[in-house]
Amino acid sequence: MNSTHEPQLAWFLWSLILVAIWVVIYVLLKNRESKKEMLWVSLWTALFGFTEPLFVPTYWNPPSLFDLAHRTGFDIESFIFSFAIGGIAVAIYECIHRTSHERIETYERHLIHHNYHLLSILSSPFIFFVIFFTTSLNPIYSAIIAMLVGGFFSWYCRPDLKKKMIASAFIFLGIYFVYFLTLIALYPGYVEQVWNLKAISGILILGIPLEELLFAFSFGFIWSSIYEHLTWKKLKSVKQI
Repeated sequence: MNSTHEPQLAWFLWSLILVAIWVVIYVLLKNRESKKEMLWVSLWTALFGFTEPLFVPTYWNPPSLFDLAHRTGFDIESFIFSFAIGGIAVAIYECIHRTSHERIETYERHLIHHNYHLLSILSSPFIFFVIFFTTSLNPIYSAIIAMLVGGFFSWYCRPDLKKKMIASAFIFLGIYFVYFLTLIALYPGYVEQVWNLKAISGILILGIPLEELLFAFSFGFIWSSIYEHLTWKKLKSVKQI
């Protein structure tokens, strides 16, 4: 790993590892609806790649394909990464706990907590941009706070999904933790070189920035419920034979 060119591919190769994890989970899903959910959410989450300039170079500044991140703030890898984490976060619970989806009946939609359906969906981006434009916090903290608060809004609006949300937060955190260790193993010193540790806490857990782990937990927490929330679906356990 001493080639000066290899770090240029680290972000790209690391994103592909996440795609490989995505493929494994997709194949293991037995429910056709869950596969549809995973692909649908991944495609929409890929659009988060457009937010990369908000984090480069304030939070980190990775070498990327064609040096796009350094030159423009955008990079191809962010779209690949966002695609993969979106699908993993929303489907990992259903991969472990066999479930099926059922449509929420019209009368159920008029229960009091559903009155805040739209508010709960829009709360995270609203909170993020309020914090981003009104404070000097690093944008990663704005994102973490926005996702946690938005997740609790979703929990209130859809209490039936709390088990999936809590479990997904911890499962996704575990997957992300192991996944991040592959970067450290393949590219020692990469974190110190690329992450703007002086602008954040600087706390490393086995070499992983604390903020990355907080991001993983908060993302798994809120994003695991997004499909059911947007489609008015609920989960039902499927008995194993």
